[in-house]
Amino acid sequence: MRIAFAGTPQFAVPALRMLLASRHAVVGVLTQPDRPAGRGQQLRSSPIKLLAAEHGLATSQPATLKTPEGRATLEQWAPDLLVVVAYGLILPPPVLALPRLGCVNIHGSLLPRWRGAAPIQRAILAGDAETGVTIMQLDAGLDTGPMLLERRRPIHSHETAGDLHDALSELGAAALAQALDEMTAGRLVPRPQPADGATYAPKIEKSEARLDWSASVIEIDRRVRAFNPWPMAETSFAGEPLRVLRARIADQPATEAAPGTLLGIAEDGLRVACGDGVLAVRELQRAGKRPISARDFANAVRLDGLRFGT
Repeated sequence: MRIAFAGTPQFAVPALRMLLASRHAVVGVLTQPDRPAGRGQQLRSSPIKLLAAEHGLATSQPATLKTPEGRATLEQWAPDLLVVVAYGLILPPPVLALPRLGCVNIHGSLLPRWRGAAPIQRAILAGDAETGVTIMQLDAGLDTGPMLLERRRPIHSHETAGDLHDALSELGAAALAQALDEMTAGRLVPRPQPADGATYAPKIEKSEARLDWSASVIEIDRRVRAFNPWPMAETSFAGEPLRVLRARIADQPATEAAPGTLLGIAEDGLRVACGDGVLAVRELQRAGKRPISARDFANAVRLDGLRFGT
């Protein structure tokens, strides 16, 4: 098949690499325009643009696909199929109808659960036992199109959103390869999404990452994992912001100490009182400093009577 690819962030890279190694022809790549990034706010190319340049692929970076001008290059490529992975632009009806075989998408959840922008983080926050990827046919709705194929995997108890992101990125590429093989063989049968069980995964807001130590230890552990690598779970210490990068639920019963109280250092980390249990914080980052281990943090401060969140 002649395949055009639309994607932007690192999550999309394994899928494009798979296509480049396949028997299909990648006729062009759509990716988001370069954006200012870093302290110097210099324009930075997306990971997909860099990979496309590495392989000499034709690339287009329209600000929108809603105009004839924005769609012109894609029309010139005349793809049989458009593969979309975390592209970041809405595909209007003329784009959905342009490829002979339509547009397929790798979505990072088991649809219809967690339609929307942040399925990986929302799955961790909700305590889902498993997740996966769905290869779906795109339609005009928000992740509402028919499902073509899915792959499942468990969410492990210590996985962060970053860990799960990387795993689902590779799983999605493998699932896409299988879907394309079955599509060319005429064995792929689209299935409508179930009417029940649909949930929405709204974009993560930085304000959500603020930790409330009076909450349950399970909820706090999920927040630490879900917000790593962005925006990072945050508390305060000695009146300054403090990021909690990694933690796990301690094997210790609830304490009568006030939530946020530092209970001392142990093998599993710096133990902190929560609403109904104890969290072992393993890695932290003070404002303007590099990340450090819990033991290094404990060696730098006196823990007696101190609390996070104050």
